[in-house]
Amino acid sequence: MSNKLRALLERAEHWPEEAQEEAAASLQAIEEELVGLYELSPADRAALDRSEEDVRLGNFASEERVNEVLRRHRHP
Repeated sequence: MSNKLRALLERAEHWPEEAQEEAAASLQAIEEELVGLYELSPADRAALDRSEEDVRLGNFASEERVNEVLRRHRHP
């Protein structure tokens, strides 16, 4: 383990629990990318099913609408 990672993990011991959980999830995601296949959770599957249904029904924003929203919310 690199010294940089070791030091960061030692500091993380003092973070709030929610921040530690987020860090653990990020590291787990990196590990899963390195290891291989990602197993979809039931929530992931449900989200993909909803997306598939939206595409099938044509329920998605037009490019014009997406650009409008981006223009409105982007920082100058």
